Amino acid sequence: MKNYKPVYSIIASIAIQLCLGVAYLWSLFQTGIAKSIFDGDNAAASLTFSLLLATLTLGSILGGKLAAKYSIRTVVIIGGVILSLGFFFASFVTASVPWLLWLTYGVMGGVGMGFTYSTTISCAQKWFPHKKGLVTGVIVSALGFGGVVFTPIIEVLIKQFGGQQVGEQKTFMVLSGLFLVICTIGGLMIKNPPDDFENKKSGPSRAAGQESPVLTGSDLSPKQVLATPSYYFVTLAMALACMGGLMMIGFAKPIAVAKGLESTAVVGVLIISICNSFGRLLWGIISDKIGRKLTLIILLAGSGGMSLFVNAASDYWIYVVIAFIGFFYGGFLSNFPALTADLFGARHMATNYGLVLLGFGIGAVVSSYVAGYYKNIAANDISLMFPAFIIAAICAGVGILLVLPLKVKKASVQ
Repeated sequence: MKNYKPVYSIIASIAIQLCLGVAYLWSLFQTGIAKSIFDGDNAAASLTFSLLLATLTLGSILGGKLAAKYSIRTVVIIGGVILSLGFFFASFVTASVPWLLWLTYGVMGGVGMGFTYSTTISCAQKWFPHKKGLVTGVIVSALGFGGVVFTPIIEVLIKQFGGQQVGEQKTFMVLSGLFLVICTIGGLMIKNPPDDFENKKSGPSRAAGQESPVLTGSDLSPKQVLATPSYYFVTLAMALACMGGLMMIGFAKPIAVAKGLESTAVVGVLIISICNSFGRLLWGIISDKIGRKLTLIILLAGSGGMSLFVNAASDYWIYVVIAFIGFFYGGFLSNFPALTADLFGARHMATNYGLVLLGFGIGAVVSSYVAGYYKNIAANDISLMFPAFIIAAICAGVGILLVLPLKVKKASVQ
């Protein structure tokens, strides 16, 4: 492609991530799917969402390897096809074979997302190596903003297709077509920079003591990454960091309903989507200024603290708590990719971040089980679900202890 401009890849990545944001709207499907397919079992229904997030990890690793060997365009388009087929087949699942929803929406959806998720982030970082936090924040904030765009659309579709317990799966079919079109067009637009692009774009060093977004000579292969203690600290920290946010994303609407806000419960989904998106962008920018490590400590402290207010918040105050949890959670999703590139280099970032996402997948499965278990106990008395968020707060505290030993390289002073 002659006269190719980096902005084409950024636009394509934003469109694709916007589309992927639909996966984070599981809260809109949770209650209806739990009743119609899983006989009211909230934990079994939410496992669908956690499997999608868990297999996103596997898809990211595989997609990163394939993108390095073949073409990022091919990988993104294939990912879109897999994601589309997963949602298409999910629209035909019945209560007689509920496990098929785990396989279609969960596994196929997650693998398809993984093919497109980390590869587009990696591509954007390579085009703008000196602004990893900013560009990562822009790309992944699009995923969060997808929740804002598609929440009212999905609500309307579910109602048009027969309402709760009926309209969810027909909505899956519409989303299937959307994924196919956007990922195919976006895939055709995206392109990785030449191998020597980062060296050509090298600029002046940053201020003394400030973390450098470019770690020259630190491009570690996935095998080398697995041999470093930092990998295990980062991966486990990510597993623990995201638990509060994932619990709230999966149960924002049911929690609002249980708080007596049924008529406005969808607002909870919109709020967490907006704040998730805004947090991804803002915290990505902040991390370029103060460093990933300090940013993550602030995020962990904030997320853990707000998780403790879920039970105490009454009436519309629950939306304030939801907003802050979404805001801090969004920061994790822009900082962990940038931190991965800082620690292990940009060359193999798509695959290396896929390895770090193993922590995210573990956190997704554990958090959905814990939240679903306590939601089953709670029924409409949401105070009985509070132990789930206490666990999330404790995990955030442990996450801080894991981040503290990390040694992020700093630029020399010139």
